[in-house]
Parts: sequence; structure tokens; C-alpha cells
Amino acid sequence: MITPPERSAERDAAIDAILAHVPFDGWTLRALHLALAEVGLHPDDAALLFPGGAGDLVEAFCDLADRRMVLDVAAMEAPPARLGAGVSAAIALRLARNRAHKEAVRRAVSVLALPQNARIAVVCGARTVDAIWQAAGDESADFSWYTKRVSLAAIYGATVLFWLRDTSPKEADTLAFLNRRLADLGRIGALRRGAEALLARFTPAALRPVPPAGP
Repeated sequence: MITPPERSAERDAAIDAILAHVPFDGWTLRALHLALAEVGLHPDDAALLFPGGAGDLVEAFCDLADRRMVLDVAAMEAPPARLGAGVSAAIALRLARNRAHKEAVRRAVSVLALPQNARIAVVCGARTVDAIWQAAGDESADFSWYTKRVSLAAIYGATVLFWLRDTSPKEADTLAFLNRRLADLGRIGALRRGAEALLARFTPAALRPVPPAGP
């Protein structure tokens, strides 16, 4: 598990408040000052709450979205029984929460694309993918723990970019795109498992790799 950023009620409140200002001012100090004033905090608190500037703000936004996504899935009356359906549901709930803040997400993607924010982008992506699998109920501890997260990172990134351009009702086209990608991943996984099973039949036990004890 990757260490999360600093968390506090003040930071969460500031992130919620800044979303209305980002479409006009970006992930900037000006937008943050406006947000802080709305939640009853002093502008001088900006440097204390988000000393890393725009990158720090976007990382906090991603982390808050991760936490809320996990809670939203846990609150479902009928959680999906299949792992793939759980992944799809987690991403769908996350996108639905941010439907009113597409421009803020678009600008967040632009901030993370800057060279100086490369580390933050990687960390945010890894945390989000891990949170999606966690919300879906994945408990794997073998090598597939890594391969599934790498595969989902690519699917999730492509889905977000598709979603940012989607104008269909309730982003139905995005969900169809996501489910097609997940179906492709499932077929690849089935082929991989079949190949591994076949290989295991003809590989002496002493030569078989030992999976890691946990993530």
C-alpha cells in the first residue's frame, strides 16, 4: 500500500470548495484562497495545508476521490458478485461523483502531465488503481496482484480521457467503453491462466516459482 498524503477535515473541506473555482482559475493559489474563505479559513492557511502548490492540491483531490469511491461501493445495497463487475461499479461511481466537476478533473490531468509532477502522477495513479481493486474486493496476493494493477492503470487512464469528452446521457458511452476494455482484460487473463495451468502440468514442482506472500 502506498502511503497516502496528509489527511484532515480542513484539507477535505478546502478541496470540496475549490472545485467550483478551478474551471475559472485553475488549481491555483487564487482558487485556493477563495475556497478557504468559503470554509471559514484564513488565506494564510494555504501554505500550511497545501505547501506543494498545485501538485499538492491535485494529489489531495485524487486521494479524497479514492476514499469516497471505496465508501460508495461499500454502501451499495447489492454489491457486484463478480470482481470485474465490482471494478466497473467502482469506476462508474467515481465518475458519477465528479460529473459536475469535469473541468476540474481536466485541469487536474493537465497539472499531473507537467514534468515536475511526474512523481505525483505515478503515485496518484497507483493509489487510485489499488483503491479500485480494494473496493471491488480483490484479495489476491500472488503475482497477479501486480499484473492486474498495471493492466487496470492503462484502462482507467483511457477511460478518464474518454469520459472527459463524453456528452452522452450519464456518460453511458464511457461505461460501454470501460466494460469493453474490462472484457478484453478478462479474456487475456483467462488465456494467461490457461497457459499457466498447462505450464504447471509439465513443470517439476521444484522449478515452479513461489508467489509473494502478499502485496
